[in-house]
Amino acid sequence: MVNALTPETTVRAPSAPSAGPAADGRSRTRRRRRQAVVAYLFLAPALLFFAVFLILPLGFALLLSMSSWAGFDLGDIDPVGLDNFTGLFADGSTFLAPILTNTLLFALGTVALALAGSVLVATCIDKLRFQGLWRTLYFLPIVTTVVAVGNVWKYMYEPGGLVNGVLNALGLGSVAFLQDPDTALPSVVVVQAWASVGTAILILTAGLKSIPESYHEAAELDGAGPVTVFFKITLPLLRPSLLFVCITQFLTGLQSFALIIVMTKGGPGDATNVAALEMYRQAFSYGDWGTASAAAFVLFAVVLVVTLVQLWIFRRKGEAA
Repeated sequence: MVNALTPETTVRAPSAPSAGPAADGRSRTRRRRRQAVVAYLFLAPALLFFAVFLILPLGFALLLSMSSWAGFDLGDIDPVGLDNFTGLFADGSTFLAPILTNTLLFALGTVALALAGSVLVATCIDKLRFQGLWRTLYFLPIVTTVVAVGNVWKYMYEPGGLVNGVLNALGLGSVAFLQDPDTALPSVVVVQAWASVGTAILILTAGLKSIPESYHEAAELDGAGPVTVFFKITLPLLRPSLLFVCITQFLTGLQSFALIIVMTKGGPGDATNVAALEMYRQAFSYGDWGTASAAAFVLFAVVLVVTLVQLWIFRRKGEAA
């Protein structure tokens, strides 16, 4: 008689032999290839966009920089080698001075004013109530069109405008801000800095929020005053935000020309003419696309060098950007 409590014997089929490490390696390789194909399929639209709107125009601009072309028939492209580049720096050319000089001064002035103003305003906003309201008010010029900003300030700079009205009320004489070659460029720099300070304030206020309040409290307990706390604690810890603002503002200043077109059109003379405006003139006013493309590459080299120098300076001071 079979005992019901006796466990039944389970018969197991022999397991299949392992395929081995070579087969596992081939399987992983096939899996990685499939994943790579799928990844490139997802990246294809972005890569196509990048190629059509960046690589192809860049290659065409490089071709034009070494050619003579009036901008109509592609069959009229005439190779001239490096003549366009040498012409930019030849004797009698205005590209190096005053155009490229104006470009650097415009960018430096914009960065200096915008950075100083945004640091001051952001520090004040950080200690006020209704911070969102103040940030919004200072950000309004960013969402306003350049044409509107330029025209408003242009009328404010007129002899009978608001700025001269204030000067006259203070007993000072009127100033021909946009008509005098000595004051035209600084006047436009002020407007550019005023219009771009809103973005810098948003970035710097976010940087100020990331600084632990305990640092300031510890410094105050040690007897440090507000000025010492600002220069010894706030500014060093704000360096990443300052680096970002400095680089972006400088790049914007080097490439700006819309505000200058609206306010001065590059005048009087070439007092406010900058590289981007000269490129626009050479291509669309004079039909010299070769010189315009060569000037674009020179400006690109200047932007690259300036950016690398800024990164090097900040890294020497201990900021790994």
